[in-house]
Amino acid sequence: MTTRTREELAAGVRGARVTVVGAQRSGVAAARLLARQGAVPLLTERGPDADGSAESLARAGVRSEFGGHTARALDADVVVISPGVPTTAPLIQQALRQGLPVYSEIEVASWFCRGPIVAITGSNGKTTTTSLVGHLFATAGRPHVVAGNIGYAFSDYADDVADDTVVILEVSSFQLDHVATFRPHVAVLLNITPDHLDRYGHSFEAYAEAKFRLWERLAPTDWLVASADDPVVAARAEALAAARGLAPVWFSQQTEPARGAFVRDGQVVLRLPSSPLAVVPPDETLMNTSELALTGRHNLYNSLAAAIVARAMEIRSDVVRESLTSFEGVPHRLEKVRTVDGVAWVNDSKATNVNAVWYALESFAPIGADGAGVILIAGGRDKGNDYGPLERLVAERVKGVVAIGEGAEAVEAALGAHAPHSVRAGSLEEAVQLAHLMATPGDTVLLSPACASFDMFDDYEHRGEVFKSLVHAL
Repeated sequence: MTTRTREELAAGVRGARVTVVGAQRSGVAAARLLARQGAVPLLTERGPDADGSAESLARAGVRSEFGGHTARALDADVVVISPGVPTTAPLIQQALRQGLPVYSEIEVASWFCRGPIVAITGSNGKTTTTSLVGHLFATAGRPHVVAGNIGYAFSDYADDVADDTVVILEVSSFQLDHVATFRPHVAVLLNITPDHLDRYGHSFEAYAEAKFRLWERLAPTDWLVASADDPVVAARAEALAAARGLAPVWFSQQTEPARGAFVRDGQVVLRLPSSPLAVVPPDETLMNTSELALTGRHNLYNSLAAAIVARAMEIRSDVVRESLTSFEGVPHRLEKVRTVDGVAWVNDSKATNVNAVWYALESFAPIGADGAGVILIAGGRDKGNDYGPLERLVAERVKGVVAIGEGAEAVEAALGAHAPHSVRAGSLEEAVQLAHLMATPGDTVLLSPACASFDMFDDYEHRGEVFKSLVHAL
């Protein structure tokens, strides 16, 4: 298991003792995949077996231990790490000290995947863009699966994918922390802004390096797709291009790149070759930006990136236009819940960092002459957030701030002074009631927390579902 090519790593799995750390969705899927491939997997989880997984794992040929890690967890040839388990975890640190190779779940899944991979990452927008690309493929009638940090784990599909089936992956920084051979054919990096810094020693540079691993093994025939408007992303893409002979394909709202997708006079324009190193054809006007189903500047970036992916995978322009016009968005991302007494309620629970909230607020109009504006519900488990970038938008567009969760004090201190009204709530239920009292016809109540959900909820989806149920009960 010390070989480095994907094929050698895959062959070396048979008969190998593999410890999978973490019994969430990705860990369970990886353990089952390894069992199917002839490994001897052990799934180890520090928490209890709350849903009785041990029995079904045993039927799949997976040994398991719950309630803590025993000595046999390190009696292994290889360790596979779930994205929810940090590298700093004592078990992982001990494995590294012993010289055991440690791989991420997407790395292991990629060893057995025959189809081409489209991988999409970024601090914000990756779920929407991944879902949009999936919609493009569905509209085109192309065989595909959507997996990774969205929906199902990559390992659920990896060894059952045909050569002509495209795997569309949403990839997080955590999933990229321990890759060795993972190489997408199309690799999209939307943006990098501070997020999850608690996982990376409060170092933005370390977090950015995790994202850049998406591009580490690209060849000149692969598509390196990057934002020309994000200076951190653009600088690394240009450096890789110079060092390794790659030809970045850019998306931009500010410039007209030599190859890529951009906006000119309110039109989406494509300047895209048939392959990364091919001659660039004349510009093609795809559609008017007003026709895009997704609104807001952030979603325009997502649509431009998706159009590039479509061209890279040879999806016709008429299909791209139809798809970008008909896409309905994703749950928990600026999701319209209902209108009550003239007040719109919007669920943006997926906005777990400051930049995501910035994009959300940017999509609403400033407070008008009629006084209509946004009532912002924000807070949760603070990840060391700097709320400064939100101050201008809050002052322009927010009538009231309702702060919740462990981060309520920090949210109110940072943003409350920039809105006419601010208040703390002891629960999301109380927050909804306070926002309901604060709002008047024409307002929008926006749940856009800027924080993780784990202080009060299982995840952002749980938080969003609770919010929607409370709104529907008004």
